[in-house]
Amino acid sequence: MPAPALILYAAVLWGLLGILGKSAQAAGVEPLEVAFWRAVLGGGLFALHAALTRAALPRGRDLWITAGFGLLGVSVFYGTYQLAVRAGGASLASVLLYTAPAFVALMGWAFLRERLGAREGVAVVGTLLGVALISLGGGQGVRATPAALAFGLCAGFTYSLYYLYGKAFFGRYAPAALYAVALPVGALGLLPLTDFSPKPPGAWLSLGAIAVFSTYLAYLAYSAGLRRLEATRASVIASLEPVVAALLAALLFAERLSPLALVGAALVVGAALLLSGAWPARRREAAGAA
Repeated sequence: MPAPALILYAAVLWGLLGILGKSAQAAGVEPLEVAFWRAVLGGGLFALHAALTRAALPRGRDLWITAGFGLLGVSVFYGTYQLAVRAGGASLASVLLYTAPAFVALMGWAFLRERLGAREGVAVVGTLLGVALISLGGGQGVRATPAALAFGLCAGFTYSLYYLYGKAFFGRYAPAALYAVALPVGALGLLPLTDFSPKPPGAWLSLGAIAVFSTYLAYLAYSAGLRRLEATRASVIASLEPVVAALLAALLFAERLSPLALVGAALVVGAALLLSGAWPARRREAAGAA
């Protein structure tokens, strides 16, 4: 499959995440249980992949750091994303995830002494303005409540940690090996917070689809496409993710952002694209994972 098609495939699969999560929640599955099963089932697939390919797993200090990443980048990220879906809707959660590049810029400046130039400054301001417009605009079936914004921004922040972690580890280990450790640890972090309930077959179908399509296959497709395509172009294609999520949310759940919120969403995604153009090398190292 051509590299652009792989990136587009990953974007579509990630765009399904909020829709599938909302479907599972509509069937009676609590948000944190959705996140738990995503980590358990997805982690199992990556563990099988790592075993079949004999990929080296992190050890020693790397193992402990990966475990810590599992708690923040899986437990908190997966959990707050699903909570954002419940509180505000699938389209809102997907858009707020694209605040991650702004968090990366700020953390890179604060902790890695990376330059925060005019482009980065404009993008951060654009992100903040976009979130403000989304909160003011709302929409049909979209609830831009303080809880929805807080969960969505927390998901965006923890998603940004994939860059800091990926910068250090994705060049040294196969991504499947790292996820084979991080996702099970993330599931353990979610376990004490998860209320399990009986689930109809439709709920299991949604949970399985999240693990197979929006986690395992999406991560692999994006990583494979990124190896053969410049990172800036890949990020532009991947930015179709919130568009896919918004269209499906409109069709399936009658979610529609207001005109003001759409302007805010465009600012958030535009800021993400602006920052992706600033750091082509970083995007290749971090091989994003929604």
